[in-house]
Amino acid sequence: MARFGVLGAASGARSRGRIVASVAALLLAALVGRLCFFTVDSAEYAIVTDFGKPTQVVTAPGLGVKYPYQSVRTFDRRLFVYASPSSEFLTLEKTPVVAAGSVLWRVADPKRFFETVFDRTGAESRLGDILFAELGAAVGRNPLGALVSVDATSYRAEAIVAELAQRCRDVAQRDYGIDVVDVQLRSFDFPKQNRLRLYARMKSERGRISMQHRSEGEEEGLKVRAVAEEEKARILGKAIELSQQRRGEGDGEAAHIYAEALGRAPDFYAFQRTMEASRSIAHKGTTLVLPADSPLFGVLLDSNYFNSITAGGDGVAHGEAPRK
Repeated sequence: MARFGVLGAASGARSRGRIVASVAALLLAALVGRLCFFTVDSAEYAIVTDFGKPTQVVTAPGLGVKYPYQSVRTFDRRLFVYASPSSEFLTLEKTPVVAAGSVLWRVADPKRFFETVFDRTGAESRLGDILFAELGAAVGRNPLGALVSVDATSYRAEAIVAELAQRCRDVAQRDYGIDVVDVQLRSFDFPKQNRLRLYARMKSERGRISMQHRSEGEEEGLKVRAVAEEEKARILGKAIELSQQRRGEGDGEAAHIYAEALGRAPDFYAFQRTMEASRSIAHKGTTLVLPADSPLFGVLLDSNYFNSITAGGDGVAHGEAPRK
């Protein structure tokens, strides 16, 4: 019985030893796996460093392998937004303005990024410096009207911001491995202590421009009216000339008709003309003193007066006294 007890104790000891060995092997495997394997997410970049020096850059998601003494540094590959604080700048005509911008960026070169800025805080610090320098240069190269104006010919803020974004993109990509996706002008205003004076100057400037436009409009109106008057005089002159021409043609035609009528019935024509003349000169209450041989009396004194004139038998013409 004692022998069986000793054998059972030895068997139990060996079982416990195997369990301990298995657990130790598992722990060792887990430790080795933790030290030698790593995973990269789809939204990350990874850099394997050998005592701080980058030796491997992993840009594809999945499982990676490294030496146990090496370290892994991951970087978020998604977009970030950096909003710079407001800063005061001077325009081309030395007008003080306060401007601030926003930068949309992401990591483009993980190795360069790790070697220069190391993390997001360092990256945004460098981006702030770049934006401050380029924004100040862009504002200083342009007049105020190019950034704030109602005149479409002088306003070019969009082109200025696009040029600013390109300059920031080139510097950030070259020096820090940062891809600047976009740059926007977040705010643009005047310093508080200068706003009233600048607004008054802008108001007077707009008044001057409005007066200039008004005077130019009046001058243009005078030109238009002068041209219209000239055209009116030309049209009226041509109309008067045409009317006189038509009137002359009408008078000629009337004279022709009168001549034909006189040739056909000269006595009737003389009678009609006499009546028209007497009607036009003898109004009501008018007293006339005329000689007895006046054609106006011929009709009253002799019904055959005009026949005798046309026939050449006028008594006056033969020296006879007119009948009264």
